[in-house]
Amino acid sequence: MLIAILHNRDADALEDDPGREAREDVVRVASALANALTHGRTLAEPLPVHDSSLEFVTWLERRRPELVINLCESLAADARGEMLVPCLLELLGQPYTGSGALALGLALHKDKAKEVLRARGVSTPGFASVQTPEQLAALELPFPLIVKPSREDASVGMDFDSVVHDRAGLERAVRAIWDRFHQPALVEQFIVGREVYVPLLGNRPREALPLTEIRFGKAFAGRPHIVSYKAKWEPSSAEYVDSPSVPVVLPEELHGRVVACASEAFAALGCQDYGRVDLRITHDGQPYVIDINPNCDLHPEAGFAKAAALAGMDYRRLAERLVEVALERHHVDPAARPVGPPRPRLVAGANRELLAARAGRRPRAHRPGARTSRGSAP
Repeated sequence: MLIAILHNRDADALEDDPGREAREDVVRVASALANALTHGRTLAEPLPVHDSSLEFVTWLERRRPELVINLCESLAADARGEMLVPCLLELLGQPYTGSGALALGLALHKDKAKEVLRARGVSTPGFASVQTPEQLAALELPFPLIVKPSREDASVGMDFDSVVHDRAGLERAVRAIWDRFHQPALVEQFIVGREVYVPLLGNRPREALPLTEIRFGKAFAGRPHIVSYKAKWEPSSAEYVDSPSVPVVLPEELHGRVVACASEAFAALGCQDYGRVDLRITHDGQPYVIDINPNCDLHPEAGFAKAAALAGMDYRRLAERLVEVALERHHVDPAARPVGPPRPRLVAGANRELLAARAGRRPRAHRPGARTSRGSAP
């Protein structure tokens, strides 16, 4: 079996990149997965994406791997490129691991993700997307608040000043997001309490791996208990040292509510295969979803792999399980997949209705029995 490990290699693409450490990390993850999966008749080959030229598409068309492990989090250091990769893989008919374009796009647009969660009745803190001075002046949410870039992940743009307690601090934090990231600021109610992570693996059924909790140490005394960018990516910082992720055993009833909340959030965004949902739990036991991480960090020392180890899966077995989960989703039974060169793609049938307007066919929504966009029969 040939497995391609597709990953971005763009940490040096920008002179000033606030997420450089996170972009460098994915190269190490690709190497670790290649080592874990290459044995016997399986070859796992890293396939770096250096820029936006999309040369990897030609490689995939030529080699036709049986699976792509998609680790791409950006293209040319632009996080918006993350959702483009699954679209291309879908067009190629290429099986791949992890969530599709819609889920990745929603997760990257944090305000849109929270709108979906709220519409689905998933518990999440109150919030507002702020992109103009008028919206900032009209904002009415109870303090304390936390201010984040709305289009970044991996705690990019997060530090102690992100948590604010008054109007002056709010304005400084929002304008800092505008000035540095040139995007809307997500202003969210800051939930005081425990920060717990729920790693999820599989599709039908979906399994919750052992939960972990962030233990905030002395570096956070008198400061907000948040996982800042330093706490996540700078090992020499006090914030990193004093915010370890440790196993946590919650009371049975609370554990059930936390896992259910995380699973509902994961499903609401259409995530698949694996990921992590971050929650804050108030002192009275109310869980709130604060972030959803489809295609989360798979580094051997990251939280997902540690949670898998607690469930009895070493890193090799975790890597193999990720492959199995993706193939099950694509092929139902991976053992039944034909062996040999790939079949040619089928020609579109007469009713495919590609470019329907040019072909003179009626739009799909107007065929007999279909409903119009207004919900009434034609």
